[in-house]
Amino acid sequence: MLQPKSSTPIADEVHWSDSLTAYDKAHFTTYMRLLDASADNASDEDMAQLILGIDVTREPERARKALRSHVDRANWMVTTGYEELFAG
Repeated sequence: MLQPKSSTPIADEVHWSDSLTAYDKAHFTTYMRLLDASADNASDEDMAQLILGIDVTREPERARKALRSHVDRANWMVTTGYEELFAG
């Protein structure tokens, strides 16, 4: 189930890179929480609010963009980025 957001600041959009970034490493848990919540059919609003800490009522567009960006990066992490993460 969803747990309150982490205390690590969340970017409005994840900077894309073909390799792991410092942001990825700092937000690995956030990525995994998003994937877990998504697998549990959590709503986008709940994930943005509870995991990313964005008030979806006050900032619906920011919440939507940030969530999509972080979910996309989380998916990249589990399909490609993990190789670099566990390589050493």
